[in-house]
Amino acid sequence: MAGLVSASVEKRLRALEDRAEIAELISRYGPAVDSGDGDAARALWADDGTYTFEDVTLDADGIRTLTEFPTHQGYMRAGCAHVISAPHITISGDTAVAITHSVVLIHGDGRWEAERVSANRWELVRTADGWRVACRRNHLLDGDAKARALLAD
Repeated sequence: MAGLVSASVEKRLRALEDRAEIAELISRYGPAVDSGDGDAARALWADDGTYTFEDVTLDADGIRTLTEFPTHQGYMRAGCAHVISAPHITISGDTAVAITHSVVLIHGDGRWEAERVSANRWELVRTADGWRVACRRNHLLDGDAKARALLAD
């Protein structure tokens, strides 16, 4: 009986550790891009990972250049904050899915305004270096059914 309890505790502890690691990984995205650190943003992704937003899909190395986009440079000059909600995480072995909302706040005229509000689906994979993003899809919450579908997945 003691072996069954121990296995159950170990399984539950592993699930808690996985959830904490995934949540921490996702939480590093905003500070990385807001500080202009493309290498830190890239480090969140698996080597073959992708990030899709609007009609753009970046491979993992393209993610490194995200902070160099003219739009992003303008955000940083104005003052920006990429804020991501707490993730809803579903883990299945060595893969996981996290669903979040994200808001990009931009400073202007002495106040902060929401520039973008999006639905996000993060597909993650356990690697030798820990959890990494395999695929992130982001769609504006502008009434389009695609955004609602990301939240419902």
